[in-house]
Amino acid sequence: MRTPTLKQLQYFVALTETEHFGRAADRCFVSQSAFSNAIQELEANLGTQLVDRTNRNVTVTATGQEVAVQARLVIRDVDSLCEIARGQNEPLSGQLRLGVIPTIAPFVLPDALPRLRKRFPELELLLAEDQTERIYRRLMDGELDLLLLALPWQMQGVEEMPLFRDEFCLACREGTDRVDPKNYRYNRLDSDSILLLEDGHCLREHALAACRLRDTQKVRRFGASSLLTLIEMVDADLGITFLPEMARDSTLLRNTSVKLWPLGERSYRTIGLVWRKGSRRTDEFRLLGEFLGEQDPV
Repeated sequence: MRTPTLKQLQYFVALTETEHFGRAADRCFVSQSAFSNAIQELEANLGTQLVDRTNRNVTVTATGQEVAVQARLVIRDVDSLCEIARGQNEPLSGQLRLGVIPTIAPFVLPDALPRLRKRFPELELLLAEDQTERIYRRLMDGELDLLLLALPWQMQGVEEMPLFRDEFCLACREGTDRVDPKNYRYNRLDSDSILLLEDGHCLREHALAACRLRDTQKVRRFGASSLLTLIEMVDADLGITFLPEMARDSTLLRNTSVKLWPLGERSYRTIGLVWRKGSRRTDEFRLLGEFLGEQDPV
């Protein structure tokens, strides 16, 4: 039996989470053929079958589940080893794997990244964009170092650093008859008139809470799969929605008739950084948080 490589273990963990060779390969930034070969080599090295393959999906075997648990522990230990070594280097230098949610990335990163490269030229930033629950799991599995997301969100074993508030706004097509944006009243909205993202997006949960959307009959049952789709639906006057203030000058609203109207200081989400509790890079993460806080786009 040959010892598996760290890369093989990382690929296998990604496969157990996505249960799809193509999506797992994309997550690991390799071709599907190279990814499949690595999994086959891992099975050969261990002398056992880890996954059952069919045309449509992947099922992890019982042995594969046990191997995945140990693989996550190995990856986490290696990450800790790397953190010790990084502690001897300049702060915010070397590789940093940042997870960010899609309702923040297009609004914060285009402006922040060029400034970050100028301020910390030795930093190699690797980005992973996904829903909150998924990047949180990847953080705890050691695949990511740090998260940029919206708070509050229920998490364990992490430290949080709030950066700034992002107020919610009423978003509707200019001239719509669905709502008077200057005299907005929630109880005057028709049933199914509120459009939100589908379940799994924290922006949906934060909008429901921050905008006090208690009557679920006013919220359309089926949500949009992305911010782009949501804005297109509002632009077609299929309903109204609630968007963060940071979206006001974004390219997503450019060339549309969607306008934003303030709701007040009580309707907001908090943008913050999250990392594993006890990380040796805590000082670095706080330094990055201070930098991002200075770039507050709101």
